[in-house]
Amino acid sequence: MYQPYITPMLNIVSILIGIVALLLAIPSTIPFLGWGNWFVLPIALAGVGVGALSSSNGGRNFCLLVLVLAVLRLMLGGGII
Repeated sequence: MYQPYITPMLNIVSILIGIVALLLAIPSTIPFLGWGNWFVLPIALAGVGVGALSSSNGGRNFCLLVLVLAVLRLMLGGGII
């Protein structure tokens, strides 16, 4: 049974997950706290998954942006720093 009110709500849930991931990623940009991005990656991936189920792309794209930022920060720090 199709429920049209669920898919827009999934976009909102995806945006909220992305905001949580971004709030965790911001302190991880400080030197020696880059390991915190390892916690951000699964959260952002969950947001991408929820956003993919939505009818809109805004939440998914926001989570993808947070994911890319976390991966770039991990690459700059060698995966740990």
